[in-house]
Amino acid sequence: MKSLFHLAYNVRDLEEARSFYGQILGCQEGRSAPTWIDFDFFGHEISLHIGEPFKTAATGQVGDHMVPMPHLGVILEYTDWCLVAEKLKTAQISFVLEPTVRFEGEPGEQWTMFFYDPSGNPIEIKGFKDMDKVFAA
Repeated sequence: MKSLFHLAYNVRDLEEARSFYGQILGCQEGRSAPTWIDFDFFGHEISLHIGEPFKTAATGQVGDHMVPMPHLGVILEYTDWCLVAEKLKTAQISFVLEPTVRFEGEPGEQWTMFFYDPSGNPIEIKGFKDMDKVFAA
């Protein structure tokens, strides 16, 4: 079964979100209204609505790192992940977890990075050299 994921969440400022998601991350803008914007978030739909973002805390332990929970994210092919990491570095985005590899040499080896959007929503982007290993145990 093939599907697309849809997630709607709050941002404080639509123009700031439009700039971040559209210009920095390179997501294509879709439909919009005065109180929300849809984006193609790497092949999935996110709907950003004016409001107070969800509360998060660094309670998720992955390896040696505590990561913000809850968070949203996407898994990309490694070469695409590298392009996004470079865009974020060029835009001088502060990282919660700098672009790095984890589980190196193990099943599920992946590259990851954590950062916040301008409203404080945590985002993780993972990269895999072999997408067939995403669910490897």
